[in-house]
Amino acid sequence: MPTEDLSAKGLRIDDLQIKGYKLVQDPKAFCFGMDAVLLSGFAADVLNEDAAGAGSLCDLCSGNGVIPVLMAAKTEVSHIVGLEIIPENVQLANRSIEMNELSGRVSMVTGDLKEASRLLGKSVFDAVTVNPPYMEAGRGLVSPNTRKACARTEILCTLEDVIRESSRLLKPMGSFFAVHRPGRLTELLSLMRQYGIEPKRLRMVHSHIDDPATMVLAEGRSSKGRQLVVERPLVIYDELGNYTPDVKGIYGD
Repeated sequence: MPTEDLSAKGLRIDDLQIKGYKLVQDPKAFCFGMDAVLLSGFAADVLNEDAAGAGSLCDLCSGNGVIPVLMAAKTEVSHIVGLEIIPENVQLANRSIEMNELSGRVSMVTGDLKEASRLLGKSVFDAVTVNPPYMEAGRGLVSPNTRKACARTEILCTLEDVIRESSRLLKPMGSFFAVHRPGRLTELLSLMRQYGIEPKRLRMVHSHIDDPATMVLAEGRSSKGRQLVVERPLVIYDELGNYTPDVKGIYGD
Protein backbone atom coordinates (compact mmCIF):
# COMPACT_ATOMS: atom_id res chain seq x y z
CA MET A 1 0.00 0.00 0.00
CA PRO A 2 1.41 3.42 -0.92
CA THR A 3 2.73 5.65 1.85
CA GLU A 4 0.10 8.31 1.19
CA ASP A 5 -2.70 5.77 1.71
CA LEU A 6 -1.20 4.73 5.04
CA SER A 7 -0.86 8.33 6.12
CA ALA A 8 -4.47 8.98 5.25
CA LYS A 9 -5.42 6.17 7.61
CA GLY A 10 -3.34 7.67 10.42
CA LEU A 11 -0.56 5.10 10.02
CA ARG A 12 3.18 5.61 9.61
CA ILE A 13 6.16 3.67 8.28
CA ASP A 14 9.19 3.34 10.55
CA ASP A 15 12.68 2.33 9.41
CA LEU A 16 13.98 -0.71 11.36
CA GLN A 17 17.56 0.24 10.48
CA ILE A 18 18.49 -3.18 9.17
CA LYS A 19 18.44 -4.51 5.58
CA GLY A 20 16.19 -1.63 4.61
CA TYR A 21 13.23 -3.28 6.39
CA LYS A 22 10.37 -1.10 7.52
CA LEU A 23 7.38 -1.50 9.83
CA VAL A 24 3.86 -0.13 9.49
CA GLN A 25 2.68 1.28 12.83
CA ASP A 26 -0.42 2.90 14.23
CA PRO A 27 0.58 5.74 16.60
CA LYS A 28 -2.83 5.49 18.25
CA ALA A 29 -2.09 1.90 19.26
CA PHE A 30 0.94 0.38 20.96
CA CYS A 31 4.12 0.98 18.94
CA PHE A 32 7.16 -1.22 19.46
CA GLY A 33 9.93 -0.19 21.85
CA MET A 34 13.54 -1.02 22.55
CA ASP A 35 12.58 -4.22 24.38
CA ALA A 36 11.52 -5.82 21.08
CA VAL A 37 14.80 -4.83 19.43
CA LEU A 38 16.88 -6.16 22.33
CA LEU A 39 14.94 -9.43 22.39
CA SER A 40 15.50 -9.94 18.66
CA GLY A 41 19.24 -9.47 19.11
CA PHE A 42 19.36 -11.74 22.16
CA ALA A 43 17.58 -14.53 20.28
CA ALA A 44 19.48 -14.03 17.02
CA ASP A 45 22.84 -14.48 18.79
CA VAL A 46 21.84 -18.06 19.65
CA LEU A 47 19.93 -18.99 16.51
CA ASN A 48 22.76 -17.86 14.25
CA GLU A 49 25.12 -20.26 16.04
CA ASP A 50 22.71 -23.17 16.34
CA ALA A 51 21.93 -25.54 13.49
CA ALA A 52 18.29 -25.49 14.64
CA GLY A 53 18.28 -21.77 13.96
CA ALA A 54 17.62 -22.45 10.28
CA GLY A 55 14.29 -24.11 11.11
CA SER A 56 11.11 -22.60 12.51
CA LEU A 57 10.23 -19.88 15.01
CA CYS A 58 6.99 -18.74 16.61
CA ASP A 59 6.58 -15.26 18.07
CA LEU A 60 3.83 -14.99 20.68
CA CYS A 61 2.07 -11.74 21.62
CA SER A 62 3.29 -10.61 18.21
CA GLY A 63 1.50 -7.26 18.06
CA ASN A 64 2.26 -5.46 14.80
CA GLY A 65 4.84 -8.07 13.81
CA VAL A 66 8.03 -6.24 14.70
CA ILE A 67 9.83 -9.27 16.14
CA PRO A 68 9.00 -11.60 13.20
CA VAL A 69 10.29 -8.95 10.78
CA LEU A 70 13.43 -8.32 12.86
CA MET A 71 14.12 -12.06 13.17
CA ALA A 72 13.81 -12.39 9.40
CA ALA A 73 16.39 -9.64 9.06
CA LYS A 74 18.82 -10.96 11.67
CA THR A 75 18.68 -14.74 11.15
CA GLU A 76 18.36 -17.41 8.48
CA VAL A 77 15.26 -18.92 10.11
CA SER A 78 13.24 -20.26 7.20
CA HIS A 79 9.74 -20.27 8.72
CA ILE A 80 8.52 -17.56 11.14
CA VAL A 81 4.97 -17.39 12.50
CA GLY A 82 3.56 -14.56 14.59
CA LEU A 83 0.51 -15.22 16.76
CA GLU A 84 -1.62 -12.20 17.70
CA ILE A 85 -5.17 -11.97 19.03
CA ILE A 86 -6.10 -8.45 17.89
CA PRO A 87 -7.11 -8.44 14.18
CA GLU A 88 -6.09 -4.81 13.63
CA ASN A 89 -2.55 -5.63 14.76
CA VAL A 90 -2.41 -8.62 12.43
CA GLN A 91 -3.49 -6.40 9.53
CA LEU A 92 -0.60 -4.02 10.28
CA ALA A 93 1.84 -6.91 10.49
CA ASN A 94 0.68 -8.32 7.18
CA ARG A 95 1.24 -4.95 5.52
CA SER A 96 4.81 -4.91 6.84
CA ILE A 97 5.41 -8.48 5.69
CA GLU A 98 4.21 -7.59 2.19
CA MET A 99 6.16 -4.32 2.13
CA ASN A 100 9.40 -6.12 3.02
CA GLU A 101 8.68 -8.98 0.57
CA LEU A 102 8.79 -11.56 3.37
CA SER A 103 5.62 -13.49 2.54
CA GLY A 104 7.63 -16.61 1.75
CA ARG A 105 9.19 -16.72 5.24
CA VAL A 106 6.93 -14.83 7.63
CA SER A 107 3.22 -15.27 8.29
CA MET A 108 0.73 -14.10 10.89
CA VAL A 109 -2.04 -16.04 12.61
CA THR A 110 -4.96 -14.37 14.35
CA GLY A 111 -5.70 -16.28 17.53
CA ASP A 112 -5.71 -16.53 21.30
CA LEU A 113 -2.33 -17.26 22.86
CA LYS A 114 -4.04 -19.54 25.37
CA GLU A 115 -4.92 -21.78 22.40
CA ALA A 116 -1.54 -21.52 20.67
CA SER A 117 -0.64 -25.21 20.73
CA ARG A 118 -4.09 -26.15 19.45
CA LEU A 119 -3.91 -23.59 16.66
CA LEU A 120 -0.30 -24.16 15.61
CA GLY A 121 0.48 -27.69 16.80
CA LYS A 122 2.54 -29.25 19.56
CA SER A 123 6.32 -29.73 19.39
CA VAL A 124 6.57 -28.03 15.99
CA PHE A 125 8.90 -25.03 16.51
CA ASP A 126 12.65 -24.87 17.01
CA ALA A 127 12.33 -21.55 18.84
CA VAL A 128 9.75 -19.32 20.51
CA THR A 129 10.13 -15.61 21.21
CA VAL A 130 7.81 -13.50 23.36
CA ASN A 131 7.56 -9.90 24.51
CA PRO A 132 4.52 -10.35 26.77
CA PRO A 133 2.43 -7.86 28.73
CA TYR A 134 4.49 -6.85 31.77
CA MET A 135 1.80 -5.78 34.22
CA GLU A 136 -0.39 -8.16 36.19
CA ALA A 137 -4.13 -7.52 35.90
CA GLY A 138 -5.46 -5.33 38.70
CA ARG A 139 -2.16 -3.55 39.28
CA GLY A 140 -1.27 -0.05 38.10
CA LEU A 141 -3.09 2.19 35.67
CA VAL A 142 -4.72 0.62 32.63
CA SER A 143 -4.83 2.55 29.38
CA PRO A 144 -8.32 3.40 28.08
CA ASN A 145 -7.00 2.40 24.64
CA THR A 146 -7.84 -1.31 24.39
CA ARG A 147 -4.91 -2.20 22.14
CA LYS A 148 -2.42 -0.40 24.39
CA ALA A 149 -3.96 -1.94 27.49
CA CYS A 150 -3.72 -5.49 26.10
CA ALA A 151 -0.06 -4.96 25.13
CA ARG A 152 0.92 -3.70 28.57
CA THR A 153 -1.37 -5.56 31.00
CA GLU A 154 -2.30 -9.23 31.40
CA ILE A 155 -5.88 -8.75 30.26
CA LEU A 156 -6.04 -11.48 27.61
CA CYS A 157 -3.30 -13.81 28.86
CA THR A 158 -1.09 -14.35 31.92
CA LEU A 159 2.61 -15.08 32.17
CA GLU A 160 1.71 -18.67 33.01
CA ASP A 161 -0.33 -18.94 29.80
CA VAL A 162 2.72 -17.68 27.87
CA ILE A 163 5.13 -20.19 29.39
CA ARG A 164 2.72 -23.13 29.22
CA GLU A 165 1.96 -22.62 25.53
CA SER A 166 5.61 -21.93 24.67
CA SER A 167 6.56 -25.24 26.23
CA ARG A 168 3.90 -27.06 24.21
CA LEU A 169 4.95 -25.40 20.93
CA LEU A 170 8.66 -26.20 21.30
CA LYS A 171 10.36 -29.26 19.94
CA PRO A 172 12.63 -31.17 22.36
CA MET A 173 15.78 -29.05 22.85
CA GLY A 174 13.95 -26.06 21.38
CA SER A 175 14.91 -22.54 22.48
CA PHE A 176 12.72 -20.05 24.35
CA PHE A 177 13.50 -16.32 24.49
CA ALA A 178 11.65 -13.68 26.51
CA VAL A 179 12.00 -10.11 27.70
CA HIS A 180 10.35 -9.02 30.93
CA ARG A 181 10.67 -6.81 34.00
CA PRO A 182 13.22 -7.72 36.71
CA GLY A 183 10.50 -7.52 39.35
CA ARG A 184 8.90 -10.64 37.87
CA LEU A 185 12.11 -12.58 37.22
CA THR A 186 11.50 -15.09 40.02
CA GLU A 187 8.04 -15.83 38.65
CA LEU A 188 9.37 -16.11 35.10
CA LEU A 189 12.10 -18.59 36.00
CA SER A 190 9.81 -20.62 38.28
CA LEU A 191 7.20 -20.98 35.54
CA MET A 192 9.82 -21.89 32.96
CA ARG A 193 11.07 -24.75 35.10
CA GLN A 194 7.53 -25.78 36.06
CA TYR A 195 6.67 -26.25 32.39
CA GLY A 196 9.89 -27.96 31.35
CA ILE A 197 11.81 -25.00 29.93
CA GLU A 198 15.13 -24.94 31.73
CA PRO A 199 16.57 -21.43 32.26
CA LYS A 200 19.91 -21.26 30.46
CA ARG A 201 20.92 -17.61 30.05
CA LEU A 202 20.05 -14.24 31.60
CA ARG A 203 21.10 -10.71 30.76
CA MET A 204 20.01 -7.70 32.81
CA VAL A 205 19.40 -4.44 30.94
CA HIS A 206 20.25 -1.06 32.53
CA SER A 207 19.54 2.42 31.15
CA HIS A 208 22.86 3.69 32.60
CA ILE A 209 25.71 1.79 34.22
CA ASP A 210 24.76 2.91 37.76
CA ASP A 211 20.99 2.47 37.34
CA PRO A 212 18.94 -0.50 38.54
CA ALA A 213 17.96 -2.96 35.82
CA THR A 214 14.81 -2.07 33.87
CA MET A 215 14.54 -5.22 31.75
CA VAL A 216 15.74 -8.80 31.78
CA LEU A 217 16.39 -11.03 28.76
CA ALA A 218 15.95 -14.75 29.40
CA GLU A 219 16.72 -17.85 27.37
CA GLY A 220 15.56 -21.37 28.15
CA ARG A 221 15.75 -24.79 26.54
CA SER A 222 13.13 -27.50 26.42
CA SER A 223 14.37 -30.77 27.96
CA LYS A 224 17.84 -29.48 28.79
CA GLY A 225 20.15 -30.07 31.78
CA ARG A 226 20.44 -27.52 34.57
CA GLN A 227 23.06 -24.83 34.11
CA LEU A 228 22.34 -21.10 34.10
CA VAL A 229 24.72 -18.44 32.77
CA VAL A 230 24.25 -14.82 33.85
CA GLU A 231 25.87 -12.62 31.21
CA ARG A 232 27.43 -9.22 31.78
CA PRO A 233 24.85 -6.43 31.99
CA LEU A 234 23.65 -4.66 28.86
CA VAL A 235 23.89 -0.89 29.35
CA ILE A 236 21.82 1.27 26.98
CA TYR A 237 23.42 4.72 27.31
CA ASP A 238 26.97 5.90 27.97
CA GLU A 239 27.90 8.87 30.15
CA LEU A 240 27.15 11.27 27.26
CA GLY A 241 23.67 9.88 26.67
CA ASN A 242 24.61 8.04 23.47
CA TYR A 243 23.91 4.41 22.73
CA THR A 244 26.70 2.12 23.93
CA PRO A 245 28.59 -0.03 21.37
CA ASP A 246 26.60 -3.06 22.55
CA VAL A 247 23.29 -1.41 21.71
CA LYS A 248 24.56 -0.02 18.40
CA GLY A 249 25.58 -3.57 17.48
CA ILE A 250 22.09 -4.87 18.22
CA TYR A 251 20.53 -2.16 16.09
CA GLY A 252 22.92 -3.07 13.29
CA ASP A 253 25.15 0.04 13.35
